[in-house]
Amino acid sequence: MAAIPTRRLGRTDLTVTRLGYGAMELRGPRIWNGRQISEAQAHSILDAVLDSGITFIDTSADYGRSEELIGRLIADRRSAYSLATKVGCKMVPAGDHDETPHEWTRAHVLQNIDESLAKLKTDRVDLLQLHNATVADVASGKLIEALGEIKAAGKTRWIGASTVAPHIGTFLDWGVFDTVQVPYSALERTHEDFLQRAHDAGVGTIVRGGVAKGEPGVGRGPSDRWQIWERARLDELLAEGESRTAWMLRFTLSHPGVDTVIVGTMDPAHLADNLRAVAAGPLPDAIYAQAKQRLDHAGERALAPA
Repeated sequence: MAAIPTRRLGRTDLTVTRLGYGAMELRGPRIWNGRQISEAQAHSILDAVLDSGITFIDTSADYGRSEELIGRLIADRRSAYSLATKVGCKMVPAGDHDETPHEWTRAHVLQNIDESLAKLKTDRVDLLQLHNATVADVASGKLIEALGEIKAAGKTRWIGASTVAPHIGTFLDWGVFDTVQVPYSALERTHEDFLQRAHDAGVGTIVRGGVAKGEPGVGRGPSDRWQIWERARLDELLAEGESRTAWMLRFTLSHPGVDTVIVGTMDPAHLADNLRAVAAGPLPDAIYAQAKQRLDHAGERALAPA
């Protein structure tokens, strides 16, 4: 298979593959109704990710077993990938599952990164992101200062925010984050213009939810969101033999402001499908324009930044 296209992640010095790996799928059953995963399964998918040439892996302190499995299984290949994790969160046992509350204090953020580095078996991550903090959380917890302290200690190289509107607008105004991570796809276009604004400002852009979790019956996407697909008659825009999920990934990568899209899976066959979609390249300009026009008419539009 051809090499995966790469792009510089904003103003950082990280060159990342345009398809990254979202390691939330390694969380296990205690977090957010995750699926059982054996160590053999985790090793298989992580090796497949790196063997395919993917160079960007995204995880979090509250993704169950994810950090621990990454550290135990591929720490010996650390030079092959850029590693991103998130802080502000915790896992609290609650019977047969874990709750994932957030604590936006300097002390907790400093504790998070130390625990994550121990699990990941590395001395630093390439990118450390606040995990869904609001503007008020960041201000009251003096979290920018805490992230700066972590960076000065050499525990991360760059800082970012995994966030949503309206907070992303203020975070971009502050100009302190090297990257932003937001949900975006043809079926969730809220952040379309924010992604372009971030890119134009030199901020690296990471997309989660780029395939809307896959269509119902095939992936784990919510059926109400996929009703947008039907209203927009997007099946008419598929290339011959192309799946909806492959088309969705190509749509997301067609956005000129998107640096990388993280897609999670436990199945090497699904990973191979995603790699083939990326190899097909962005959608043709005419198809991309028509898709956005149809989605506008179906009521799925970008949110204009204030």
